[in-house]
Amino acid sequence: MATPLMVVAIDFGTTYSGYAFSTRSDFFREPLKIHANQAWNSGKKQLLSLKTPTCLLLGKNKETVAFGYEAEDAYAELVLDNKHKNYYYFDKFKMRLYENKDVNCEMEIADIVGKKMLATEVFGKSIKALSDHFVDLLKTEGVSIEWSEIQWVLTVPAIWSDKAKQFMRTSAEVADIKGGNLLIALEPEAASIYCQYLPKEKLTGKDNSVNLGDDGVIYMIVDLGGGTADLTVHEKHRDGSIKELCRANGEDCGGTSVDAAFIRLFDKIAGFAMINKLKKDDPSSYLDLTREFETVKRKIDSSSTGKVNFCIPLSTINSICKKQKRCELEELIQKSSFKNKILIRGDKIRIDADLIKSLFAKPIEKITALVKEMNTQLKATDIPLIVMVGGFSECKLIQSALKQAFPKKRVIVPEDAGISVLKGAVLYGHHPEFIASRVIRYSYGTDSYVDFDPFVHDASRKEIMQGKEKCEVFDFIIHQHTQAVIGSEIQRSYFTMYPFQTAMPITLYVSTNENPKYVDEEGCSKFGEVVVDIPHPSEENRTVIVNYNFGKTELTVSAREVKFGSSCRTRIKLL
Repeated sequence: MATPLMVVAIDFGTTYSGYAFSTRSDFFREPLKIHANQAWNSGKKQLLSLKTPTCLLLGKNKETVAFGYEAEDAYAELVLDNKHKNYYYFDKFKMRLYENKDVNCEMEIADIVGKKMLATEVFGKSIKALSDHFVDLLKTEGVSIEWSEIQWVLTVPAIWSDKAKQFMRTSAEVADIKGGNLLIALEPEAASIYCQYLPKEKLTGKDNSVNLGDDGVIYMIVDLGGGTADLTVHEKHRDGSIKELCRANGEDCGGTSVDAAFIRLFDKIAGFAMINKLKKDDPSSYLDLTREFETVKRKIDSSSTGKVNFCIPLSTINSICKKQKRCELEELIQKSSFKNKILIRGDKIRIDADLIKSLFAKPIEKITALVKEMNTQLKATDIPLIVMVGGFSECKLIQSALKQAFPKKRVIVPEDAGISVLKGAVLYGHHPEFIASRVIRYSYGTDSYVDFDPFVHDASRKEIMQGKEKCEVFDFIIHQHTQAVIGSEIQRSYFTMYPFQTAMPITLYVSTNENPKYVDEEGCSKFGEVVVDIPHPSEENRTVIVNYNFGKTELTVSAREVKFGSSCRTRIKLL
């Protein structure tokens, strides 16, 4: 697209989402002059939050009713009035793309009561709700801009598969954000870019012996969001660009894993799925509980002692307990192994600080192990800095745990760590060349038939084709761990199979192994199909040169037909 007048970034998170934007002129004059919506309306009150919950409420005809806090509160009211049965309510659905290894555009996801919809529709409507909110904000401020003059940026975890990234691009098209106007930004990369612009005083750490802005500095980005921990290691070049030193790594140990532990605690006390029952029967009370616990998560520290107090919807919980167990919550607590650790006082619950801390044990263990693993990947390279970003990184307990586990490293938590990805995505949209090179996470290739070699190939792989012994193998385009420089391309030639062929399908495979031999071995799967349209189809064989670009945040392809020198239309279809 032509140089955009404005960049708008959407950080589509597991638990919270938001958008931020800046003009081209502001980027050159004052790069950190980035605007974000200052207060999302919760229905009952103005919550001073730069993000809103990632939840979507649709009507019976699948039309958008509300998104975010408004969707939460509206659905809660519908349930109380028993009018919710014709509605669809989705929340925390982003993790389905991480959990589902076979992401495709036909996949469906279920709402809170199990009603299914096309996943692209749910994601697309959510993205559109955010883009519509942005447009309304501009109208309110009297700003006029053409849709084609906006560069959109959508954030995704670096550990996501290419299928998941392609899925998000398809979903954005549902929201009228077309391919040429959309960039995919990797969340830890965006945060890394943002931190490079921050003044030193906004990068808090235990010492200043090594600084993030130093030429040649190597640092680890630990992006802790709602769903995942996303880690990568960067090196800053003298020209200001950033080089990725090893492939991104991560796991599903974000803030929601603590929520899950909290829910398991209540279920263990009650002896049944109490919180899930609360969520379905009285969403309003469930929201009150989860919002209270969110505050506890942010405040708890390694030095916290005694009891942690917070409000719970006790009357509703007691009603559920009576129906299921014929007694109230307090009696269930007294019968449980937690009777000396949990008390009920009025409408407040008092829980031992150590018990609250224990809910963080598994996420902390996983995050610490991931940091150690990244250090092992680069065992010959010293990584003096750890930069914690993302909403979950604001948790004092997580910060303390990493500082204790890695006492020789400087742990930095930048100001506004929770929105560093969002603001960094805006900066990336203005200058995508920030990241000079990336490390390829998977091996990519196509299938190819070669002469069978009994010394190389398994005997079971032998096939007879036209009287010759053949074997189907993984034909490499690029190997895992390869350093891909931005703008670099890998060329492959392909030939038409029959006269007047109008399109050429090329099946792409990805593998988690560095040197896969076969396309159907463990760790290998179909990524998608590159479809190349043949211009001016004719009777003779035609040759097409396909360029694979791996240096960007997602695989892109282009093609040229040799005989006429014409560019070919290409597209990637998920399989």
